[in-house]
Amino acid sequence: MDNKTIENIARQINDSMPAGVKELAGNMEQRVKQTLQSQLSKLDLVTREELDVQQQMLLRLRERVELLEKELEATKNQNKD
Repeated sequence: MDNKTIENIARQINDSMPAGVKELAGNMEQRVKQTLQSQLSKLDLVTREELDVQQQMLLRLRERVELLEKELEATKNQNKD
């Protein structure tokens, strides 16, 4: 998850707090951001780009498997004759 997304989440959390709470907390947005970054860094996440690359590889592999299955079926049919 990129920093901009984390900042947006932290800002939304901060904005949803009542004014009195925000005044008491002072730099609550920064604290929430730091906490989110700390917790998210512990997760095993991939970027959107990495996910897209993996999806494309999977699609190519699926197409290749389908082609090989057709070739195998054609070979079996030839051996039956």
